[in-house]
Amino acid sequence: VGRVWGSRGREAAAGTCRAPLPAWWGPLRGLLLAVLAAGCCQGNSVERKIYIPLNKTAPCVRLLNATHQIGCQSSISGDTGVIHVVEKEEDLNWVLADGPHPPYMILLDGNLFNRRVMLQLKGTSRVSGLAVAIAKPSPPQGFSPGLKCPNDGFGVYSKDYGPQFAHCNKTVWNPVGSGLSYEDFDFPIFLLEDANETQVIKQCYQDHNVPRDGSVPEYPLCAMQLFSHMHAVTSTVTCMRRSSLQSTFSINPEVVCDPLLDYNVWSTLQPINSSGKVDPEKEVIIVATRIDSHSFFWNIAPGAESAVSSFVTHLAAAEALHKVSDIHLLQRNIMFTFFQGETFDYIGSSRMVYDMEKDKFPLRLDNIHSFVELNQVALRNDSILWMHTDPVSRMNESVEVQVKNLLDILSNSSTGANVSLQEAGYSQPLPPSSFQRFLRARHIPGVVLTDHKTAFQNRYYQSMYDTPENIRMQYPEGLSPEETLEYVTDTAKSLAEVATVVARALYRLAGGANNTSAIQADPKTVSRMLYGFLIKMNNSWFQSIIKPDLKGILGDVPQHYVAVSSPVNTTYLVQYVLANLTGTVVNLTKEECLNPEKTPSSEKEMYEYAWVQGSLDPNSTSRIPYCVRSTVHLSKALSPAFELRQWGSTEYSTWTESRWKEIRARIFLVASRELEIITLVVGIAILIFSLLATYFINAKADVLFSIPRDPGAVAY
Repeated sequence: VGRVWGSRGREAAAGTCRAPLPAWWGPLRGLLLAVLAAGCCQGNSVERKIYIPLNKTAPCVRLLNATHQIGCQSSISGDTGVIHVVEKEEDLNWVLADGPHPPYMILLDGNLFNRRVMLQLKGTSRVSGLAVAIAKPSPPQGFSPGLKCPNDGFGVYSKDYGPQFAHCNKTVWNPVGSGLSYEDFDFPIFLLEDANETQVIKQCYQDHNVPRDGSVPEYPLCAMQLFSHMHAVTSTVTCMRRSSLQSTFSINPEVVCDPLLDYNVWSTLQPINSSGKVDPEKEVIIVATRIDSHSFFWNIAPGAESAVSSFVTHLAAAEALHKVSDIHLLQRNIMFTFFQGETFDYIGSSRMVYDMEKDKFPLRLDNIHSFVELNQVALRNDSILWMHTDPVSRMNESVEVQVKNLLDILSNSSTGANVSLQEAGYSQPLPPSSFQRFLRARHIPGVVLTDHKTAFQNRYYQSMYDTPENIRMQYPEGLSPEETLEYVTDTAKSLAEVATVVARALYRLAGGANNTSAIQADPKTVSRMLYGFLIKMNNSWFQSIIKPDLKGILGDVPQHYVAVSSPVNTTYLVQYVLANLTGTVVNLTKEECLNPEKTPSSEKEMYEYAWVQGSLDPNSTSRIPYCVRSTVHLSKALSPAFELRQWGSTEYSTWTESRWKEIRARIFLVASRELEIITLVVGIAILIFSLLATYFINAKADVLFSIPRDPGAVAY
């Protein structure tokens, strides 16, 4: 008997023949497999029971230029801290000194999100991160995280040109600017966009973190974890060099930062050959505005006053001019230009000037007759629109004559309108404007129109509070989305009046001789644009004027940050709105519209063609598409510094945005350090015991899992 069992044991140990398992092993194995499968399937469910994700947040990210980095980041594994709600400045004492459970993750009331408080938090190791709740209503004292002197050093004024005006010595344009967006924070900062999520965090804090009866709060405590680790460091010079080396020598390069870039949108009143060159003797009037904005948080840039008010007025003026019957007879052409990236040291305008100088654009600088720029125009006091000119170039006699003529035409065009144009003053420098980049290249007669004589009227410049409410957009309660789209607000009427004056002045400036009283901007069009660019992009009008393959760009909440992927939503929509307002519906099939070069009469070099979705058929759910022909074009808005690989340039913008792996935020209950250590030790002990038990069971498997010999069997 011994020989038989010993033989079976050796065979089993050699792996050639395994002893039959007992009858109870089959059901047990099935149970274990079921448990493991359930564990795998329920992993996410367990995580959901531990963590509450915060889905409606916006991070502060890292931006870099030639000399330094700004913004925020977390550690590579995210930063965690016990939540403390700060609703008044006295609450900071707990975080900075008294609290026994550092580091803290602060939920900060939006009214306390200012430079003084942030510098206090920046100087301590007791803070691991920050979540900011939006203040409602907006802070009455104003809030601008931008600079007091926007784009300082990249405009026209310097030690060599109007040194008395350089660095805003004469006029501080943004007095409420705190410069907070241009600080560097070594902890993550997130904006909480959803009031419900903010309330969940406060409730968790109330339930677990508030001291009871003067005693220290006990574990478990409510904590928050923020992930926003940035790949780029130091400066654009450093990150672009690293990315360049990676691209040169690595099969799978890891780019750490990207230049801020997009496209400028431009069109002309009279068509020109976009791939050729305008005749040197042909004069062109440039009408310009910016279409981008910025705030402290990534992709939160409503820009109602700083950008939208001006480019909507610009679009309305373009529409009004295109309705004039004799535009083809005008002595001078007009170019409508919408610059991207102007917030970041004039990316779009500096690139267009560079292209003109290098003969990479249909126009040359010599073709420019005059320059009219629309800046912030929605917050006029007593209906006054201020005309700003450059006092340095006006010292040139010929420029002075042309500037005076320009100012006279603008002033006369306001007759009968509810707009009063006044000159800001001969000694007043230009406000931050794209026009300054053109003046750096050549003395050009020009004017910048604004709603402010000196400092900005806009108290929320480059902030998350530059919203429709800031430009006094109000709608009656109970309107449907479609009714809201069509409702003509007082703001729309006011901007339409400005657009009317600008259109009439441009007509006169271009050589128009007819009566201008018929030139009138449409308040209804302005209303639609304000609704689409400030409240809801995904509306029926925008849906009808874009290409079918672009319908995914229509998000709910419009933002106007330039970003690094191009074109951004704003660029596309300005392009198609401009085409819709100034273009012509042509009788072409889809195939002919998409391939106009196959149609002899299309004049492809003069026009752009777009096959758009069209409106919904009233009798079905399908749309009625059509072909639009226009003179609307895109041109690159990438700083020349990156074309020239001059990443340390002081002549051109060098702004880049860091790349990152993940952006997320969540809250959970955290145990005490002692409990965590005990849990870890017990877990290790259980692991060791399990390993030992497994070893001994495996070593005695031939005994433990063998089937006893049948007593009736006889061994020979």
